Amino acid sequence: MNYDLIIIGSGPGGYVAAIRASQLGLNVAVVERAELGGICLNWGCIPTKALLKSAQVFNYLSHAGDYGIKIQGEAKPDFEAIVKRSRNVAEGMSKGIQFLFRKNKVEVIAGIGKVKPGKGVEVTDAEGNKTEYTTNHIIIATGARSKELSSLKQDGKKIIGYREAMTLPKQPASMIVVGSGAIGSEFAQFYNALGTKVTLVEFLPAVVPNEDEEVSKQLERSFKKAGIKVMTDASVESVDTSSKLCKATVKTKKGEEIIEAEIVFSAVGVATNIEGIGLEETGIATSKTKVIVDDYYKTNVEGYYAIGDIVHGPALAHVASREGIICVEKIAGHHPEVLDYNNIPACTYTTPEIASVGMTEKQAIKAGFEVKVGKFPYMASGKASASGNRDGFVKVVFDAKTDEWLGAHLIGENVTEMIAEVVVARKLKAKARQIIDAIHPHPTMSEAMMEAVAAAYGEVIHI
Repeated sequence: MNYDLIIIGSGPGGYVAAIRASQLGLNVAVVERAELGGICLNWGCIPTKALLKSAQVFNYLSHAGDYGIKIQGEAKPDFEAIVKRSRNVAEGMSKGIQFLFRKNKVEVIAGIGKVKPGKGVEVTDAEGNKTEYTTNHIIIATGARSKELSSLKQDGKKIIGYREAMTLPKQPASMIVVGSGAIGSEFAQFYNALGTKVTLVEFLPAVVPNEDEEVSKQLERSFKKAGIKVMTDASVESVDTSSKLCKATVKTKKGEEIIEAEIVFSAVGVATNIEGIGLEETGIATSKTKVIVDDYYKTNVEGYYAIGDIVHGPALAHVASREGIICVEKIAGHHPEVLDYNNIPACTYTTPEIASVGMTEKQAIKAGFEVKVGKFPYMASGKASASGNRDGFVKVVFDAKTDEWLGAHLIGENVTEMIAEVVVARKLKAKARQIIDAIHPHPTMSEAMMEAVAAAYGEVIHI
């Protein structure tokens, strides 16, 4: 059967591209080897947020007295039930994609997809049968998987990746988390909140190393206050799994240290899924595990495109979705705006949450900008005080000469919901004065944004 478009992969890039393409009148099929929705909906973004929500509820119950509430007996986490709830949430979201595909007449082809020369896609089903489909356009959206280090070979039992971390059969008494990016930090916080003894090991000098320095320091303080042992400038050289407990050899500036734990969780990043999908046979160019594409995600071979984690740019679900929309709109003959990779928000759903967009203060200065920096602490926020969590702040960076919003770096409760204001403001090229003059409702966490901008210009009221 001939299609206008075949998409390999149904993650946030693939499924969004498929639905938008159908809206534009294209006859679309999606090839998926596993669950609809890809890693994000089934093994990433969504189920991890369900786990973190359970941890947050447990934390509230454990500190109910701080809110003037008495609870008879001790609150205890039911780990198996927490995991089950997370899986049910993921399953529900995947079924939602099925509904959307039916609604938009997107055909699903179950199996492993491989691109072929001449705009063909070969699909191998669960029984090993191969079927080749023809199409006018092919989008490769195969995503990424957990990255493995030679010193941290995952066995799925004692040394695990993110899939196992969200479906362990029982809660471990102790865990070493290697890597403090979004995945590592979120799981470190989740397990610690439930009572697991957690050690977080980061190779670089700061946790969440891609964030603003002040944000990194605040998260480290919050983690330590919560009981997480944080080791920066440290690396796991080897893990001995021969005994009941894993024995990790951790190299630090002071020398080597042996740390024992039931589980070692490797969260050192992701590796792109570009092997064995026909790139070489089709002549599609790659560079450093990424497919080379133009501004509209077209590869060097006519009719073949790539989006999401396998192309340049941050490996984020919302980035893949936007890339998919831009790609199919261009295929359909529209003239979509090129994606501005300098205005991509990033969120980490720890407690406190982290959200950022644009340049850090250090990056802006290094780029030659004269900057105005404003910072408003949650300690001064009425809503934060009322919520009982005053850890965090909002930090903004402006170009002192043009009042252009260069970046924003937030840490605290609800900041992942607040960062969109900055993204929209920067998209519309709003100036500092417009943000200061725009009324922010009281009492809200979002007031901190306006106050931080006012602080950059010497007009802050509440500090």
